[in-house]
Amino acid sequence: MTTSKVYIETFWQIHRMIEEAGLQPGDRLPSERELAERLQVGRSSVREALRALELLGLIETRRGEGTFMKPFGEHQLIQLLGSFILQGNREKRDLVETKLLIERTCLQLACERMTEEKFEHIAQVEHTYHLFFRRIVEATDNYLLLRIWLVLHDFFEHVYTIDVPSEFYDEMSQALQKKCCVEAVAVYERYVMQNMSKDK
Repeated sequence: MTTSKVYIETFWQIHRMIEEAGLQPGDRLPSERELAERLQVGRSSVREALRALELLGLIETRRGEGTFMKPFGEHQLIQLLGSFILQGNREKRDLVETKLLIERTCLQLACERMTEEKFEHIAQVEHTYHLFFRRIVEATDNYLLLRIWLVLHDFFEHVYTIDVPSEFYDEMSQALQKKCCVEAVAVYERYVMQNMSKDK
């Protein structure tokens, strides 16, 4: 089983364990070591699964105390995204299309709402796709978009790899500084869509 499949399976095992145990907000989860032993998987897979659950708002980690349940509803987003992870080719395609549509929307909003302070915040970040684009999403001033993007990107990274050249960051920065939405989207389509490769 590939690393990504172990991570996804661990995610669902922990999710089922939470439901079966009837854990409520404020209840403490077993430690990483205990979960790894109980589920018979590596601690790295447990760590990634817990991170995904935290991004979805199910749990929170308190330094020196452990991991605890947060208040939650039906978590429809988990069910929705989970049904698209590592399934058939059509589902993977839909996941990609959804992420690309959201990122285009984020680019347009970020351009429209760009300020000198926001641009400096983007320009100073390390040139890795996740960190760079997160700053762009933050520039939209839309917390819901940011949260959805974080969840999508976290799952996405376990299925696909986005490898863009340094020119992407330079050209995107220029477009954002000029607040040129058309140019920003064109740069995105030229580099991101053409450099997305299946993660084996």
